[in-house]
Amino acid sequence: MGHLLVVESWVGSMSRLLPRAIREGGHEFSFLTRDLHHYLRSAPADGPHPLLAARNVVTADTNDTDTLLPLVERLHEVLAFDGVVSSCDYYLPAVARIAERLGLPGPTATAVEDACRKDRTRRVLAAAGVPGPRFAVCADTARAAAAAREIGYPLVVKPVDLCAGMLVRRVDDERELDRACRALDGFPVNARGQRRAPVLLLEELLTGPEISVETVTHDGATHVVGITDKSIGGAPAFIETGHMFPADLAPALAAEAADSAVRAVEALGLDHVVCHTELKLTPAGPRLIEVNPRPAGNRITELVRHVTGVDLAAACVDVALGHTPDLAVRPTGVRSAAIAFLLPEAAGTLTGIDGADQVRGRPGVLELTLAEPGRTVRAATSNNEYLGHVMTADTQGPGARREAERLLAALRPSYACPDLPAAVPA
Repeated sequence: MGHLLVVESWVGSMSRLLPRAIREGGHEFSFLTRDLHHYLRSAPADGPHPLLAARNVVTADTNDTDTLLPLVERLHEVLAFDGVVSSCDYYLPAVARIAERLGLPGPTATAVEDACRKDRTRRVLAAAGVPGPRFAVCADTARAAAAAREIGYPLVVKPVDLCAGMLVRRVDDERELDRACRALDGFPVNARGQRRAPVLLLEELLTGPEISVETVTHDGATHVVGITDKSIGGAPAFIETGHMFPADLAPALAAEAADSAVRAVEALGLDHVVCHTELKLTPAGPRLIEVNPRPAGNRITELVRHVTGVDLAAACVDVALGHTPDLAVRPTGVRSAAIAFLLPEAAGTLTGIDGADQVRGRPGVLELTLAEPGRTVRAATSNNEYLGHVMTADTQGPGARREAERLLAALRPSYACPDLPAAVPA
């Protein structure tokens, strides 16, 4: 039995899947956080948040690595950790530094920091010859305008250190570029209270389908678990509206995409890690978007498990403990699994979602999760504003995505809008 230190977490599905994987693996964990209330507010209706059922819950300033490292050393002397993990991108560099300090398995801190900072990822991958978009890293609006003229419109503006598509925008001219830059300037601190890097990333706008490659790297070898496709909407933002596993790709294209992802993981020097690597399948071939050194979010790990039997949350636990992960594919009877997300299309208060009963009872529905009435919503600008999702399975072939999208269309949110006297159907 191993004892893991979990340092912070997203409060979405992985905050439940990771504790489950730890316990099902016969291990235990201690939880370290700077804000217990963040998880108390996110507790499910049927009990406390799974992270707060840890053997030990310790509060500390997880944003201050200089004070955090000696504190964790003292905890280690008493609690004897065997591994350290987080599902939250903002704490992956701290986790890597803790693992180095305590001599525990994990990727190097430099590799994780390069992967978590989009500008550093771009530079490392460009130096290694891994194909990606033309790009520029800019410190201010004036330099961004000059770089944009050189790259050419349309292009994509990104923060280098935010997640879930926050403030990632397509811009078509200098006026839109200025607006995107000002939006980034107005967001100096991330959702966990960490000060952001005052630079922005400009990238060539790539065309073609978007996919992600799910990999597990252990003892220097990277294993490709599979490829997930993505639906993107919400222009000029880039919002993930759905996923299907496995992606319905020709074998040669799938192999080329998988090879690009493995090259990117290796170029960054990542080891003892589960990665979620995003690419665009352009007419010129696969192009790297980003490498995330943690399991995929948005319940992609569950799509993978339903189809292959491979549990990526469990693999994350295994590699953090230095164990060989179980990546053997098992027959599940499912040929494809998909998820489609319900997005708000108005600002106001959610009064209800019609159609849920008809969707819930349909064959092939694996999950239906919907927001409760009373929630304040706004039109979606990132992956943080979903009203719920439907997950489906197809036992015959690659039809799960089509069915998930069809069922999602039957869900009809209604809102009480601030400027209207009554609920207005979406």
